[in-house]
Amino acid sequence: MRRLTLLLLVLAGVLALLTAGILAMAAHFYGPPAPALTWPQTVQYSARLLWDDGLLARPLERSAPKHDFQVREGEAIASICGRLQTAGIVSDASMLRDYLVYTGLDTTVQAGVYKIGAAMSIVDIAHAMQDATPADVTFVVLPGWRLEEIAASLPTSGLSITPADFVAAASAPRSDFDFLSGAKTTEGFLYPDTYVIPRAAGTDALIQALLRDFSQHLTVDLQEAFARRGLSVYQAVILASIVQREAVHVEEAPLIASVYLNRLQAGMRLDADPTVQYALGYNSPQHTWWTNPLRLDDFKRPSPYNSYLNDGLPPSPIDNPGAEALLAVASPAESDYTYFSARCDGSGLHAFAATFQEHIGNICP
Repeated sequence: MRRLTLLLLVLAGVLALLTAGILAMAAHFYGPPAPALTWPQTVQYSARLLWDDGLLARPLERSAPKHDFQVREGEAIASICGRLQTAGIVSDASMLRDYLVYTGLDTTVQAGVYKIGAAMSIVDIAHAMQDATPADVTFVVLPGWRLEEIAASLPTSGLSITPADFVAAASAPRSDFDFLSGAKTTEGFLYPDTYVIPRAAGTDALIQALLRDFSQHLTVDLQEAFARRGLSVYQAVILASIVQREAVHVEEAPLIASVYLNRLQAGMRLDADPTVQYALGYNSPQHTWWTNPLRLDDFKRPSPYNSYLNDGLPPSPIDNPGAEALLAVASPAESDYTYFSARCDGSGLHAFAATFQEHIGNICP
């Protein structure tokens, strides 16, 4: 009897040492167990993790691409793990579930869409599903926006850049691109497009991305076309920024560009309403940078940008023109028009005229 008791005590001691070793090893390799686990559960999941140890940190297929994987709101962990196995992302759903339960990460998996793939280990996938916030954000710059309007879109963009920081940086002269030579700000060259920007990007990185996009669209053919019109790149962008604001319908942009080029060639003032709007600045009652309608007194506002009071082009672009406006200046329509006015039907289209008398006849009563 004493021998049996002694044997049982020895076995219990060995079992206790073995259990303690299992718990210690699991904690060493995978961190402490979730506080919510009971002692038997801790032992159970620790043993499972050690049994599968070599597979938990090994990707199923190292060269596999990542794909979108959606975790549905309220979806059970078993369902998530099963779908990952079915999709060929993990080799064994139970291994992933064991790791999630042991670490307590099963309670903090977030619903959302994740970029994951078989090149990630089970441990990596478990931790990736803790944050559904994408690493990149989609940032849109619309044609015709002033740099202040770009700045105003930042608070809802997902980027941590403040509007004030952006305006300050974009308003400063830069010399990192040839087309900015002599420019006092980046206005006109913040290319309208859809961008995928790292969420952690700073102000300079964002401005660099917008300027780099303009540089990529400023082809040799486009520069040569500007030159044939007697325009430098900077002058062409200034004119395109005006065309951008005038052309409600993009198909009219080449015709509008021809009007302004004809006026410049004839020594006439541009008489462009958007230049007056730019000179007026922000309209608080209307909550816009582009006052509409303009009053008679607005056209008398002293400003180097007011093309009703000054000859030639404004000193700098008044907004950031898109591809269509730039192409319209490079390849304007062939016309003898020197006037245009909005049609009276509210369509946003314009009536064009070659003489002042024709123009007067087109103005709405």
